Amino acid sequence: MGIKRIGIITSGGDCGGLNAVIKGIAGQAYALGLEAVIIPNGYAGLYNLVDLKDIVVLTPERLHLIDATLAGSEAGNSRVKISKIADENRYRRIMEGLKKFKIDALIISGGDDTGSVVVDLTSQGIPCVHVPKTMDLDLRSYSVGGDSAVNKIAEFTKDLKTTGMSHNRVLVIEVFGRYVGHTALRGGIGAEADCILIPEIPVDIAVVYEHMKKTYFSRVERSDVKAGTYVIVAAEGIKNISGEMLYDESAGVDAFGHKKLAGAGRYVKQQIEKILKNDPDVKEFMKRVGMYVPGVYEIPEVRDVVPGHLVRSGNSTAYDVNFGKKAGASAVFLLLEGKTGNSVTDVVGSKIFYQPTEKVIKRREVNLSEIALFESLGICFGRRPENFKYEFNEVSDEIVRHL
Repeated sequence: MGIKRIGIITSGGDCGGLNAVIKGIAGQAYALGLEAVIIPNGYAGLYNLVDLKDIVVLTPERLHLIDATLAGSEAGNSRVKISKIADENRYRRIMEGLKKFKIDALIISGGDDTGSVVVDLTSQGIPCVHVPKTMDLDLRSYSVGGDSAVNKIAEFTKDLKTTGMSHNRVLVIEVFGRYVGHTALRGGIGAEADCILIPEIPVDIAVVYEHMKKTYFSRVERSDVKAGTYVIVAAEGIKNISGEMLYDESAGVDAFGHKKLAGAGRYVKQQIEKILKNDPDVKEFMKRVGMYVPGVYEIPEVRDVVPGHLVRSGNSTAYDVNFGKKAGASAVFLLLEGKTGNSVTDVVGSKIFYQPTEKVIKRREVNLSEIALFESLGICFGRRPENFKYEFNEVSDEIVRHL
């Protein structure tokens, strides 16, 4: 395959590490005597490429202006599913755009939705290689952006404890992650949250309340200044005890047909408040610690906080910058070897690991066998704690993957 110019696309949600991917691709292309160009605004830009007057060539000078440590993407993002575009000539139009700017192949960084379009474009004869990207960590391989999101969640959760302590609040922090709980789990553990609620475990509010009451009451009563807080990290995609997800019905669906999730934190807050108001022990507790004010302050305050897009923003972690640059650079080699329709999954030493994109984008959920270990450390997961069943496995291979 005679490749001289590579188009770079970042698609789906923005997150940490994407600029590192761009710099990895463009830097490696330049080192090999190739050109890399930005196709702006994700798949929307790819569809409209034929109408653009010019595009940005990532020369060393232009590449130097991109800060790999910043989250977000210099190339821009959008949520567009090519096959759903109301234009029967959409693929021909894309090919004309690529031909206009002499782009021979694409390296596309994105999550499961983006990856599904990579599979689609590849089937249409457009050479593509995929770099896994999603803060949700729900792909089969590590995806750039995950570590940055986990660290942001942990940082915000730890910071919120100060206001929680000042007002003796129960805090419910709702975080991104869509249908899986990887970021809530890892971010919650990193912040030493008291309770972590994930989509893989239907939430039994009675269990959450029982754990909150025992932990929070004793924490405040032991304090010499009668101060304490209780922190819950709830993934946006949690299910209630009946297994129903919490959708924002007024928000509709996105371009890929996903209902927009909203209200997990508010739901947990309201359920806890309801039980607090009906629990006769609460009034006595409030009196014992000097908090009770009739008609004004009769139950502990419960607040829900939604960091939202803050967990996507700001700076990328060093891990994501490292992985992004390695994966981006390695994607160039995959293209040159004709291994299109594949995703870079890891780079260890001189070995580039890859897998067909259609396999990489299959959803990976939290391994629940690990949860019991954290339950034994006193963390609540909205269910009755289970015993941790362990086994030993000696690792002899040179590679240890942490997913």
